Amino acid sequence: MPKIAKTDAEWRALLTPEQYRVARGKGTERPFSGAYWDTKDDGTYRCVCCGAPLFDAAHKFDAGCGWPSFTAPLAVAPIDEAVDTGHGMRRTEVMCGRCGAHLGHVFPDGPQPTGLRYCINSASLKLEKNSR
Repeated sequence: MPKIAKTDAEWRALLTPEQYRVARGKGTERPFSGAYWDTKDDGTYRCVCCGAPLFDAAHKFDAGCGWPSFTAPLAVAPIDEAVDTGHGMRRTEVMCGRCGAHLGHVFPDGPQPTGLRYCINSASLKLEKNSR
């Protein structure tokens, strides 16, 4: 998948203010406030900035944290990780490898089979529902 680069003005024109604050500004939405924290619909969660496929709804679970949580990204997902030492913590930030959007963080406290919890901001995602 080719990398996507846009100017700050282009990102601002494409995204809502909340999407921009979270995805481009590395922000975090309030827990239990995002559009997808409790969504049970089938489909593919895509990057709100570039549309890259990131997570399958089949890997979503209720972690009780107030953000959409997944056990694993799609095998084809362009996911990048980086150490985040902000807010007095050491965490692993998760970003879209295609456009650099901040998605959330991954923690080693998820259910099996991966033991991982990808804690992702709804503002960084767009759900493409499966049609039946």
